[in-house]
Amino acid sequence: MRRRSPRRLLGVLAAVTVAFTLFGSTSAAGAAEPRAASTAQSAQAAVQPLSTSTPVVFVHGYTGNASNWVTARSVFQLNGWSSSKLFAYEYNSYGNNITNAQGLATFVNNVKSQTGASKVAIVNHSMGGLVSQYYLKVLGGHTSVSHLASIAGANHGTTFAGACLIYTTCQQMYPGSSFISQISAGDETPGDTKYATWYSACDGVILPYTSTRLSGATNNNVLCQTHIGYLADTIVLGQIARFVAS
Repeated sequence: MRRRSPRRLLGVLAAVTVAFTLFGSTSAAGAAEPRAASTAQSAQAAVQPLSTSTPVVFVHGYTGNASNWVTARSVFQLNGWSSSKLFAYEYNSYGNNITNAQGLATFVNNVKSQTGASKVAIVNHSMGGLVSQYYLKVLGGHTSVSHLASIAGANHGTTFAGACLIYTTCQQMYPGSSFISQISAGDETPGDTKYATWYSACDGVILPYTSTRLSGATNNNVLCQTHIGYLADTIVLGQIARFVAS
């Protein structure tokens, strides 16, 4: 019988060892898959389903009105909302944003009473950001608001307001005003409310355009959208609907 050389025997043993190691590793990985799948399933089960039961209050901007939200209402309905859960708050663009915020507080309470909901979501545009922020922060409205979505909100003011300083609302909307200082001091996103903003360098009215951003919010930089263009932007409005449903 032909004898194998020690070197050949060592080669065979090495090959067997490698094969065993690979087999063992594959078996171990196979055994871990059910645990990984189980973990993934548990994590998926923990994710809250999207909810379209929360009433939504739309807050227009300077010189705006309820008609600004026609496209938004359609988008929200396409995303599962009933028309009976969609509301538009109107206020005096030339008055005082403190009074406007107080009116928003009353409006939200009426919506809660009408729908039986404990909280509403607020979607605002432009100067509606100031009205909303004052309501949530100064008047304590965050306890009644689950989500706040600010579209091109003048949250830290805009120098564009210099064109209408004859009105109190525009004075309040100008950067550095006592009104702006009050709503931006300390925590800009109080309470358990989820906050998000949408802003763009192409805005043209909110100057600087980064004024919309809120510390503590999810701030979404839109590639290029005009100030009024947002109101017909079904992509952004769809993102907002999904945010409110989260």
